[in-house]
Amino acid sequence: MTCAGAAASPSLWRLCTSAQWPLSAYGKKIGLRFCSSGMTLDNINWAAMDRIIRVDHAGEYGANRILAGQMAVLGRTSVGPVIQKMWDQEKAHLKKFSELMVAFRVRPTVLMPLWNVTGFALGAGTALLGKEGAMACTVAVEETIAHHYNNQIRTLMEEDPEKYEELLQLIKKFRDEELEHHDTGLSHDAELAPAYAILKSVIQAGCRAAIYLSERL
Repeated sequence: MTCAGAAASPSLWRLCTSAQWPLSAYGKKIGLRFCSSGMTLDNINWAAMDRIIRVDHAGEYGANRILAGQMAVLGRTSVGPVIQKMWDQEKAHLKKFSELMVAFRVRPTVLMPLWNVTGFALGAGTALLGKEGAMACTVAVEETIAHHYNNQIRTLMEEDPEKYEELLQLIKKFRDEELEHHDTGLSHDAELAPAYAILKSVIQAGCRAAIYLSERL
């Protein structure tokens, strides 16, 4: 099937650079087509898709802002390249969910300005504790996000694993990369951060609250 034909059919959903959709949140046109067997814009669970895409977009945006804050403080240190590698992956995650928001006409959470400020502040603040603080933040955030992705995987599996196969594969891929970041944090002395257990608990409580609010607002 050609890209033009894919763009005209609501039953298709994969990237296609020549099929143009409306402007994204970043002011650029995004080319998408959908090629999932059994999944159409008419037969999906819209409430679930709306909630999943909005909260995942918000989460990846927040993760990007955290890493931006960490890079602002530690970018020129020995751990800078490690943070940059994780940031590059988070940018790719955010780009994909930005594309899905356009394709499924999902509005972003109204809390984006808040996540912009608090994400950067959290990244920079923990980085000021040293690389251990930054990595403790990474462990806390990524563990929470991976748990959240697992919940979404269970939801989609219960809905229809064949219909949502491609979205499931995407979320699983991102979940695995978040777990890699988690392990990277541990291998770079996250547990040596000051008051590690308390710091981790506080950050994770904030992440869970952010997830709850972003799904609904």
